[in-house]
Amino acid sequence: MKNSRLYLFIISLTFALLACSIFVGGPDYPAQTVPASPDEGQGMRQQLEQALIAGAETGLVSLQITENQLTSYLADKMAQKTSPPFTDPQILLRDGQMQIYGKIARGWITANMLITMNVGVDETTGQPKIEIASADFGPFPAPEGINSAVSAIIAEAFTGTLGPVAVGFRLESIAIADGIMTMTGRIK
Repeated sequence: MKNSRLYLFIISLTFALLACSIFVGGPDYPAQTVPASPDEGQGMRQQLEQALIAGAETGLVSLQITENQLTSYLADKMAQKTSPPFTDPQILLRDGQMQIYGKIARGWITANMLITMNVGVDETTGQPKIEIASADFGPFPAPEGINSAVSAIIAEAFTGTLGPVAVGFRLESIAIADGIMTMTGRIK
């Protein structure tokens, strides 16, 4: 009788493990999460358009983007992909760096990830310059092409939303502090 209960327990435990994913660690998510909302992503696009329209008159463009706006934008981009490189994005803007948290899944195993980036301006092109300072994927090796994929997504957040209005726009500086990214540039 004891053996049958033990076998039943082991079988139940095995099925329970197979029914759900197993979390295997990685960097801790921030204590305070950044909520993603479609309204925030749309607000960022509208704010960008308004800054460029105002800049058309003065020649100067200044724009402040919040963690909520970037997190919402990235969450929307990941939701559009059939096989996103990660899910549940959280973007923090602190101490001159952008930190992207997310969850990686490999089969039924999941882990947290953290990519820390330095964001600046490419002096020759006037476009954002994104360099990955560090990447922690928990127990998983870095996914193939993650550097270029993340850089492309972030670059699109800056340039892709500008669209045709961006013709003649040259970024001059990017400053990151206290949850806000401030970008300044000129319209030629």
